[in-house]
Amino acid sequence: MPDLLVNLLRLPTLESVLTAIAESDVVVRRAQPFEITTLLEFVEREFSVAWADEVSVGFSNKPVSVFIATAEKEIIGFAAYECTRRCFFGPTGVVENMRGRGVGKALLLECLFALRDMGYVYGIIGRAGPIDFYQKFVGAVVIPDSDPGIYSELLK
Repeated sequence: MPDLLVNLLRLPTLESVLTAIAESDVVVRRAQPFEITTLLEFVEREFSVAWADEVSVGFSNKPVSVFIATAEKEIIGFAAYECTRRCFFGPTGVVENMRGRGVGKALLLECLFALRDMGYVYGIIGRAGPIDFYQKFVGAVVIPDSDPGIYSELLK
């Protein structure tokens, strides 16, 4: 899976996405330090230990570079940035039964706007899974010769 490049100056508006998910009683917000254990257990259970390890780095950043989505006070998704490398988005995930409702879009945009607020003009989506989603939603483009990129050590 290749890396993608996103122009952070041409992002869709966040407000419309947040409004749409709020109607479903979903809240997207920055994770708090006292949620480390709960979030890492969620990520490990629903996705992978490697992703939990990456997300743990986000709690060392100031501000915390991890966003979570909750429904009825339960974590249903997460997204992180500047965990694997500078200016990188990811990892991210939403529980299967909540996909397709805009939760992933909201998490993605929160992180990309946070990268933009840090002064970046372009962001990198590392080892992007749903390439079509990123291309359509945020205008991401495939970075040539980026597969496997920084993750090549994992593939040996």
